[in-house]
Formats: sequence, structure tokens, C-alpha cells
Amino acid sequence: MNYFNMKAIKTTLLIVFISLGIYSCTDDNSGPSDPQDQMPLEFRQELNVSYGTDSDQVFDIYLPANRTLATKVMILVHGGGWTSGDKSDMDPFKDIMLQDLPDIAIVNINYRLADENNQPYPMQIDDITSVVNLLKANQNDYVISDDFAFLGTSAGAHLSMLWSYAFDTDNNVKMVASVVGPTNFTDPAYLENDDPILQELIDTFGIDTSIEYLEEISPYHQVTAASPPTILFYGGQDPLIPTSQGLDMETQLANLGVTHQFTLYPNAGHGWIGLELIDTWTKLKAFTETHLED
Repeated sequence: MNYFNMKAIKTTLLIVFISLGIYSCTDDNSGPSDPQDQMPLEFRQELNVSYGTDSDQVFDIYLPANRTLATKVMILVHGGGWTSGDKSDMDPFKDIMLQDLPDIAIVNINYRLADENNQPYPMQIDDITSVVNLLKANQNDYVISDDFAFLGTSAGAHLSMLWSYAFDTDNNVKMVASVVGPTNFTDPAYLENDDPILQELIDTFGIDTSIEYLEEISPYHQVTAASPPTILFYGGQDPLIPTSQGLDMETQLANLGVTHQFTLYPNAGHGWIGLELIDTWTKLKAFTETHLED
């Protein structure tokens, strides 16, 4: 189940974009050129690129025209409670970025979904590592840099933060964005909950409920002072992600001195539409332009 209302994002923002008249034509003959042949590169996309042997280990890549080896890369990670969802759920973000952030390469990933025989951790973290390694190995072919950003929703936001904080050994991640992502599985709101839906989400990670293990899978406990700039969005009425998940993460980032932004929509749930969604995109776009495009 994809808990974040991606269809609402696409519909609302498409209406806003049309009303603002932001669609524009670009000159294919201008801009940076291919370092190999000095000819401007055209827009290029490849769908369902395989990065492993499982059918879920695929991604879509969208490479901007006039790109160079300095072109930054945004990796999109879908939600779905670690057990469901698909990269197509992130198409609204992909479509908006293609229009509004046209100089960034976009990689929209699938990953292996958890089930009773396969826990999400470390399986899904390993998949993100495989994606990053493949992008690095094909950097010259794609004509991209090794500067990455992550944007995840719900479970995908958790994976994005966790990988960026604990597994980015080469410091390639320049920013990470979390939309309603779980951050801390040692939060009393989870550990002491009596909500079967919340408990089902936690049980996805298996029977090991030791504090040590829960800290290992929690971005809140893995973030350091050297972690990349982070932007957070949460809903005050979210039935799946307690408000403390966002508030405590914001406090942790502030205490560590990590560059960050935090937005809590008091009346929103596990997703939102309308003016709140427009606000989310406005902030996310500005944050990306500051920390990824520079």
C-alpha cells in the first residue's frame, strides 16, 4: 500500500504549474557540451534498467539535455510500508522535476519488497548501494557527476535518510528529503503503541526488538554532524508516523549542527493536497537548488 497520495500531488501541482505558465521551450543548441565530442547532448531516458537479478531491481533514468560530468543526480525512493509500492508512485515528483529542475538527472528506483521471508533491512539498503554503484560505474556513459540527492516518501524516506546517514561511505550525498519518513524506532510512540497498524509496520523488520537493532535501523540514531543537508515534511494528524518522529529528528539535526529545514502541517495526515502541497514543492525546489545544483 502506498500511503502517500501521489495522485493528488500530480494533479494539484500540474494545475498550479499550468496556471503559472511555467512550461517553456529550451534551445537544444545551447548550454554545456559533451566533454568527449563537444556536441550538445540531447535528453535521454532509459526505463527499467536492471541493477540486479531480481525483477524488482530496476530503475528509470532521465538525463537532461546539455548535461556534463558536473550534472547532479536526484534519486527517488517510493513508499509503501517496505512491503509494497512501485517507482511509478513517484512519477508525479519525476514529472515536476523534469519541468522545474531541468538540469538535474533523475533516477527513479524500484527495490526488492519485504515479505515474511525477506526483511527490508539490510536488503533494501543493499539495493540502494547497488544503484549508486552502478551509476558511478556508468558515469562517463550517462555523463553525470557522482553528486547525489535523495527524495523519499514514507518508507522510501526512511531508506533515503538511513542510507545517506549510515552507508554513504564516499560522501556522495549532497542532500536528502524526507516526506513523512519514519526516523526513530526506539520512539515510545512506537515501542509503547497499542495500534495494530503501527505494530504491523514495526513487525515488518522482524523479531529482533533489541534497542541496539532498532537504533541501527533508525536515521535518528545514525545521523552525525557530517550528515548531508536534510529537509523534512510531516503531518500533525498522521496515523502512521507519530508527530514525534519529525519533531525529534528536527531537534537531533539542530543539536548536531546539520543544515536542515523542517515543516509540520498541523492538520495534515500521511500526505496532503492543496496549498500545503504547493508549499512542500516550493520549499523542496528551493532546497534542491541550494544544495544540489550549486
